[in-house]
Amino acid sequence: MTSSDEEVSETKSSRIRALAADGLSTSEIARQLGIRYQHAYNVLKGTGSHASAVSVGERPVLPAKPGKPPLPVSVLTDGGFSLVGRWTLSKTEELAVDQPLPKDVGVYAFVKDGFAVYVGVATMGISKRLYFYGRPGISQRTSLRLNETIKNELRGLALIEIYVAIPPYLEWNGLPVHGGAGLELGLIKKYALPWNMRSAG
Repeated sequence: MTSSDEEVSETKSSRIRALAADGLSTSEIARQLGIRYQHAYNVLKGTGSHASAVSVGERPVLPAKPGKPPLPVSVLTDGGFSLVGRWTLSKTEELAVDQPLPKDVGVYAFVKDGFAVYVGVATMGISKRLYFYGRPGISQRTSLRLNETIKNELRGLALIEIYVAIPPYLEWNGLPVHGGAGLELGLIKKYALPWNMRSAG
């Protein structure tokens, strides 16, 4: 590569990084500069900036860790989630929700400081599933883990909100598809959710 080629390459790399800093997604940068997506991705990945180029609509999303962006509450509400309650801690250290929850089957998200930290699917109904976070059985490892995690957050005066979505059941080639299970998995695969063990993969 000649000195002139290196200067052109560096100029293009600088433009890619500048557009990422402005909140454009990697695909938008590639389209605007007339380059391959992979080229823009590689430049941003090499500088650790690629994740800042991920955006939802016009809002830039800053990631909690490389590779996956965090999940802002605005994305949840834009997608149909609604605030249904907040976790509370009683004087006797019992975990509870501050208002009655829906009994429908659906997806729930725990939100702290404007970002989802956990998502789950409630195939037995949201009210019943969240009841077990407050009173987990000795064999319910996830419920036990999250019970202690939420309690620790509340002891530190954090506010943990509960958002819920009730996706419809779908059909694919005449076969039934569980909308809630698909939504939960999609969110875990796409976003960094620190309390979801599967989100790290």
